[in-house]
Amino acid sequence: MSDTTIAAIPDVESVPRAASSSNLRQGVLLINLGTPDAPTASAVRTYLAEFLADPRVVEIPKLVWMLILHGIILRIRPAKSAALYKQVWTDAGSPLLDISERQQAKLASQLQAEGHDVSVHLAMRYGSPSIESVTQNMLEKGVRQLLVLPLYPQYSGATNGSTFDALGEVLRKTRWIPDVRFISHYHDFTPYIDAVAGSITEHWATHGRADKLIFTYHGIPKRYLTAGDPYHCECYKTSRLVAEKLGLGKEEYMVTFQSRFGREEWLQPYTDHTLKSLPEQGVKSVQMICPGFSADCLETIEEIGIENRDYFLEAGGKRYEYIAALNAQPEHIAALESLIEKNLGGWECPERDSQLSAELATAMGSDK
Repeated sequence: MSDTTIAAIPDVESVPRAASSSNLRQGVLLINLGTPDAPTASAVRTYLAEFLADPRVVEIPKLVWMLILHGIILRIRPAKSAALYKQVWTDAGSPLLDISERQQAKLASQLQAEGHDVSVHLAMRYGSPSIESVTQNMLEKGVRQLLVLPLYPQYSGATNGSTFDALGEVLRKTRWIPDVRFISHYHDFTPYIDAVAGSITEHWATHGRADKLIFTYHGIPKRYLTAGDPYHCECYKTSRLVAEKLGLGKEEYMVTFQSRFGREEWLQPYTDHTLKSLPEQGVKSVQMICPGFSADCLETIEEIGIENRDYFLEAGGKRYEYIAALNAQPEHIAALESLIEKNLGGWECPERDSQLSAELATAMGSDK
């Protein structure tokens, strides 16, 4: 018999214990795209290096793309983008981060007011606060049921899919993985559709209607669509549902795609090309709305609010209006709260259940 030494098994009481299931807590993790830490070339370079290195965002062979990214793009684009960020930066910092934090705070308050024992946290897919740091913090605080809500209504592999990848990387390194629910899209969720339609109606009440309502969404390469990405279809469905809610005919609105990058074909029609051509077709006034953005950011404030406005007016247009994103409007918060409540449904929560049982026992005792 070999002389084998068997390691002593530690006493059970000396082993560190994970959070008990009796202390189960639910957590909601809101995730948006991200933003540079400052409107400087250095900060933008750091942000773009992370964002554009994501293989879900740019589907080009890695070696080829890294040479292009670090050899050309990150040498030229940061300074130009930083100048644009300076135009939209506020005393509160990045509009996207500021608005997202207000959404988080209002949702946390509203959910607690409705009796949900749930913590609400915010992370950014790129930049700070990171998905890894926020998720680890939630787990350390005892969250055992994790509901993840990427704030992209329409699904795309480049956004929602990438967010799932990042979360998976964090959980892959986690010893005790929590129960996880991931909301991959909400492009046709009725309260969201109602909120978008309501914001347009409110704008009309103050400013009247324009010749054309344009739903503009962030573009993606066309080959992503042909590869099976549902984003294009979901953008059109959102637009159709909102238009139906508003009672619009097909000739009264249209869908376009903005923010293309590089030389390959992206989803069409392009927003900038469309705005340059509409005045000669007799469309002299337009109202723009971006239902794919849950919060105003560089792409809405500068690109749609300023750059594309100039294209339209220079082409002969007379009136151009941007209808702000839903941001932290009460209707938007109510829609997100409804979405969260729907997806929390059916999850047992011992803390809340035991509290309700105690309250019920007390109530029954008082009736005797």
